[in-house]
Amino acid sequence: MKPWGLVLAALLTATGACAETVYVRAGRLVDPERGVVETDRLIKVVDGRVAAVGAWAPPADGRLIDWSAYTVLPGLLDMHTHVADGYGTTSDPAEPLKHSATATILKGAETARVTLHAGFTTVRDAGVYRGLSDVALRDAIEAGQVDGPRMKVAGAYITVPGGGGAVTGAAPDVVIPADFKLGEVHGPAEARDRVRYLLQQGADFIKLIGTGAVLAIGSEPGQLELSEEEMKAACDEAAARGAYCIAHAHGAAGIKAAIRAGARSIEHASLIDDEGIALAKARGVWLDMDIYDGDWIDEVGRREGWPAEYLRKNTETTELQRQGFRKAVKAGVKLSYGTDAGVYPHGLNGRQFAYMVGYGMTPMQAIQSATTVAAALLRAGADVGALSPGHYGDMIAVSGDPLADIAVLTRVAGVIKGGRLVKTPAP
Repeated sequence: MKPWGLVLAALLTATGACAETVYVRAGRLVDPERGVVETDRLIKVVDGRVAAVGAWAPPADGRLIDWSAYTVLPGLLDMHTHVADGYGTTSDPAEPLKHSATATILKGAETARVTLHAGFTTVRDAGVYRGLSDVALRDAIEAGQVDGPRMKVAGAYITVPGGGGAVTGAAPDVVIPADFKLGEVHGPAEARDRVRYLLQQGADFIKLIGTGAVLAIGSEPGQLELSEEEMKAACDEAAARGAYCIAHAHGAAGIKAAIRAGARSIEHASLIDDEGIALAKARGVWLDMDIYDGDWIDEVGRREGWPAEYLRKNTETTELQRQGFRKAVKAGVKLSYGTDAGVYPHGLNGRQFAYMVGYGMTPMQAIQSATTVAAALLRAGADVGALSPGHYGDMIAVSGDPLADIAVLTRVAGVIKGGRLVKTPAP
């Protein structure tokens, strides 16, 4: 063996010998893969991944984290956050322009930590105004420089100029910086070009703004913005590069166009009709419906003086979205857990669980939407969303029984990510 080979073998041997072993004792363990709850279990995590799950017995080695007084679940997944944008929605439509790139990324680091401590160990960050800031945040988390959830990121929005993915509401003579326009397209050819660029720059998936938006000036939720041809060009290019597109689509026509174009999930789906629900089911497309947001926008938006246009569009879409969600549950459509956190403060992501149960899901279905179902959407079912052997040792502890009171998931007591204790239950 060559000298460098001996060195490599020694390093590999040393790595195996130093593998960190952590045990977690779970008083109750929610298993979303099998849809069951077991009592007094021992979870063994080696080098960040689950090695075994069995009945409680005192371990002979490694560190023991005693969560015997808690219900333990896999780390939660949120498929629609805006962690990297940091500052969230305010009364000023041009808010993203008021902060430097440095301030934005530092704020994103803060929101990442808050999100993780709320029990969400994996997120799909569904687009940023300042292009590629999400890529930088994801990479910093992966490098251990920032505390936060595992992230999959879009890099920017594929949007028409002035559309739902653009910063609108600034004075006409304000120059929008180039990094806010990385995803602007005029036609199918530019859509392909922008998809190639974003994936080359490190994006994990592509976010299409198929229709107008609730929280954007001059943009109507029911109006198609990207054409079906533009969305198909983007989805085809993403698929050719091993990625996929998701589509922001409120209006019924836009939802169906995005599904036909090849989108993997539809975000919001506020005005979905029966035909759209049937098409989503037939094509195996996920609906990612943020059915909590409307109450926050109405209450806080009115109190803080958000634009009247925002409030009107929110009123026009909120209840229709919830009734569409109820129909989709009954139809058996794949429904993932996506909150649009950033519209309301990060860390409150768990509030949506109660709404999902209130509009037709069982508590176990709601939990699965944020674990196994979301993991399948993310193409990460072998890594996250469950606590069977091979998955990352990502888990949370809550007091009480989420199957009896789903709201306990808003009060996460403990968090472990990759076998590392992130948040310790209070004494």
